[in-house]
Amino acid sequence: MKRVVVTGMGAVTPLGNNVDEFWENIKAGKNGIGPITQFDTEDFKVKIAAEVKNLDMSLYMDKKEERRSDRFCQLGMAAAIQAYEDSGLNEDTIDPYELAVIVGSGIGGMTTFQNECQKLFEKGPGRVSPFMVPMIIGNILGGTIAIKYNAKGLCHCIVTACATGTDSIGEAMRLIQTGAATAAFAGAAEAPINKMSVAGFTNMTALSTRNEIDGTSIPFDKNRDGFVVGEGGAILILEELEHAKARNAKIYAEVVGYGSTCDAYHITMPDPDSTGAAKAMELAIKQAGIAPSEISYINAHGTSTPYNDACETKAIKAVFGENAKQVPISSTKSMTGHMLGAAGSAESIICIKALQDGFVPPTINYTTPDEELDLDYVPNVGRAKELTYALTNSLGFGGHNGTLVFKKYAE
Repeated sequence: MKRVVVTGMGAVTPLGNNVDEFWENIKAGKNGIGPITQFDTEDFKVKIAAEVKNLDMSLYMDKKEERRSDRFCQLGMAAAIQAYEDSGLNEDTIDPYELAVIVGSGIGGMTTFQNECQKLFEKGPGRVSPFMVPMIIGNILGGTIAIKYNAKGLCHCIVTACATGTDSIGEAMRLIQTGAATAAFAGAAEAPINKMSVAGFTNMTALSTRNEIDGTSIPFDKNRDGFVVGEGGAILILEELEHAKARNAKIYAEVVGYGSTCDAYHITMPDPDSTGAAKAMELAIKQAGIAPSEISYINAHGTSTPYNDACETKAIKAVFGENAKQVPISSTKSMTGHMLGAAGSAESIICIKALQDGFVPPTINYTTPDEELDLDYVPNVGRAKELTYALTNSLGFGGHNGTLVFKKYAE
């Protein structure tokens, strides 16, 4: 199998609109959650979210393209442009048929869908935008990236709910390992902060209604009662190692393991026995060719819902055994909220930067330990630690479990 490395990264998040700003705020334990500004929340139980702030889209799209793109596509394109420029790739260094695009979105253009429905009901069918369909479909981000960068290889849209970003990176890794691509855009984008999405998640009791900015997204805390919705885009450039070396590319980390399973249990709830999540971790660690004890850090899915955090803790204990209490675990969703499909790719960037800097980020706003959740969740303050392997989990509605293992790069 060919070795796969990360040579470019881009991020637009509630904690910063580029990778460096994002990582510095994660290290510092900053909170990206605040009052919702994208719509009037007077009639809503949920009034807070983790919004992307002060993004200048003129750096990435002209006004015409921006008007014809849903916000999820805008956020994803900003991240993709950053990643491509960061990688140093260009049409002279890669065959367009060897450049793949594997990106997705959990719910796609929901804001556009909501707004066009309102036009239909209030003003009639003649007022629905002719751009509605390409604006709402989840694969339009991948198509837009491919058009901009003449990427003529495989272009697929992964949709596995909150595991989308993780699975996109994992499937792109497999493409490159087998020689089906030389490099790939991989990741996801999400823009769910609209009336329709927030109402839907609220009414299914997935979101916390506490509305305390520093006391609502509290993964692994005994008082957790639901997640805080977030938005953003995070894209990686994955590349075959020898190709990257031949063009003297900078290499951030190596992608060495990927595991994907389905609980086949329930449309939203995780399986209480946690075997699916455990199996995904086992598969990723096995592919990495290491023992569980060699994992230096786990970036947990850690949504702050009662079931998720308990089930994920149970799965970690099943895989790591006695060593489970020794490995530091953090949920950075305590700072970013839950970016849904984009969460896994944003958290992959966190893992890569953690490996580079030798630093484990915290789980902030952790105040009340849960007796049954007794692992090292790195409460409130991050810590310096030499790291070699970092593992990230993503667990999505529909029972989708995805795990990636990244290795600190060494020739």
